[in-house]
Amino acid sequence: MDIDQLREFCLSTKGATEDMPFEDPYLVFRVMGKWFAVIPLHDPDLKINLKCDPDLAIDLRDRYQSVYPAWHFNKKYWNSILLNGDMNDETVKQWIRHSVDEVVKKLPKKVQAAYKEQA
Repeated sequence: MDIDQLREFCLSTKGATEDMPFEDPYLVFRVMGKWFAVIPLHDPDLKINLKCDPDLAIDLRDRYQSVYPAWHFNKKYWNSILLNGDMNDETVKQWIRHSVDEVVKKLPKKVQAAYKEQA
């Protein structure tokens, strides 16, 4: 997967937006204003930081060499996935969807309902 395919997939998520809120080149993807994915553009290796269920985050780190705690993030909830490593593209996409689900389930009930009503 290359950066364009990764960006396209993240933006295909219902209600997804992207921005670059920092001076450093980090591409941030959000749903309902909350981060679900961050791509550090300055890194020579393509990777994505994703929110994850805490128990699954540890399991993924044990299962894949390309998954490790995300730098500058709460390591309980955030993993970095090195793309084109030992995790295939479909599995990466699955974990992007999981990240969105983790973000949405933490939103207030009214905001969750508004999200679910989006086309």
